[in-house]
Amino acid sequence: MKDTYTLPSAADMHVHLRNAPGPIASLVTPTIRPAGIDTVFVMPNLAPVPVTSVNAALEYKSALEAIDPSVNYLMSLYLHSSITPEEITKAKNAGIAGVKAYPKGATTNSQWGVVSFEPFDEVLKAMEREGVVLNLHGEVPSDSKEGVTVMNAESRFLPTLRSLVGKYPKLKIVLEHCTTGEAVEAVREFEENVVGTITAHHLSLLVDDWSANVHHYCKPSAKSPEDRRALLQAVVSSKGKFFLGTDSAPHDISSKKGKGNTAAGVFTQPYALGYVLKALEEGIARGDISDSDVTDEALAGFFSGYGRKFYGLPPSDKKILLKRDGATVQESLKSEQAEIVPYRAGEKIWSVEWL
Repeated sequence: MKDTYTLPSAADMHVHLRNAPGPIASLVTPTIRPAGIDTVFVMPNLAPVPVTSVNAALEYKSALEAIDPSVNYLMSLYLHSSITPEEITKAKNAGIAGVKAYPKGATTNSQWGVVSFEPFDEVLKAMEREGVVLNLHGEVPSDSKEGVTVMNAESRFLPTLRSLVGKYPKLKIVLEHCTTGEAVEAVREFEENVVGTITAHHLSLLVDDWSANVHHYCKPSAKSPEDRRALLQAVVSSKGKFFLGTDSAPHDISSKKGKGNTAAGVFTQPYALGYVLKALEEGIARGDISDSDVTDEALAGFFSGYGRKFYGLPPSDKKILLKRDGATVQESLKSEQAEIVPYRAGEKIWSVEWL
C-alpha cells in the first residue's frame, strides 16, 4: 500500500447519529466531514419513537442540518405497520432514500420491528415501483430453542433475503453490515439491484475481540478469521456490489460499561476511512489480501463512487488526502452530557485532509 492516497470525498451509507437535537448527536455529527465524508445515509431507529413518517424524517434532517449544514444527509424511514404505499410515494417525492427493516428484537431499538414481511407486501411493491431502497438488518433474533445465536443469526436470515429478491425482483435492496462469507456470496448471487454494505470495524474485529471489550461489541457481531478475510476481499474486489456503510453506533459510556447488558454498537465515525485502510494493511500482513489488490480505483469505488451510484447521486467532485499514521484516535469524545469512546482509542491511524 502507498503512504498517501488522493481520493474522492467519501459517502458513508449507514450511520447512527441518534436523536437531534440531543447530546450524542451534538458530539457525533460534527465528526462526519473532518473524516473526509460529505454524504451519509442516516438510520431511523431513534427512541422513544422511531422515524416512521416523511414529516418526521424531514424534521430530523433539519435538526441535523442545524448542527452541521455542510453534510448531505440521506434520510430513511423505519419499516413499521403504520407505513402505507401512499407514504412510500410521498417519501420518494420528498427525497427519502430508503426504508430500513429491523427484525423485531435483533438489535438496538428494534422492538417495533418486523416479524414477517408478508404484511408489508403492498408497501414493498410500492417501494419496488418507486425505486425506494429496502435496507435490511440481516439477522434473525437469537433463539436458544431454534439454535440461533449472534454467531449464526446472519446466516439464518439469508433465506429471507433470497425470498424477498424472488418476490420483488426489481426492488433495490441493501444487505447492511455484512459480517460473513455466506452473506458476501449471497449478495454476489443477485443482479446489480442487490448490494451490501461493509463496516470499518468488521474488517478487523473477530469474535474474541468483542467478547473481551465492550467497545467492540455490536450487532451483527464480528465472526471468524475466514469471515473477516471474505469481507476484506469483498472490499478490494467489489465492482459495485459492496460499499462503505460504517454502522457507526455511538453510545454514552454509561450504556457500554454501566449496569445491565452492554449496548450494541462500535463508534467509528471520526476515523472511518482510516480504520478501513488500517484493516487493509493488517489484512495484507496476514496474507488475507495482496498489496496489489488495494488500488486507487478499488478504494475510490468502495469509499465513494459505488454507494453514490446505487443511491442515484452524482460522483463527488471533491478530493481528500489520506496519510498513513497521520493521526491518533482520541481516547474519548466528551461533553457535559455524554462521553463516547471511539474504536481503537489511542492508536495511530490514517489522517484525512480536504483538498
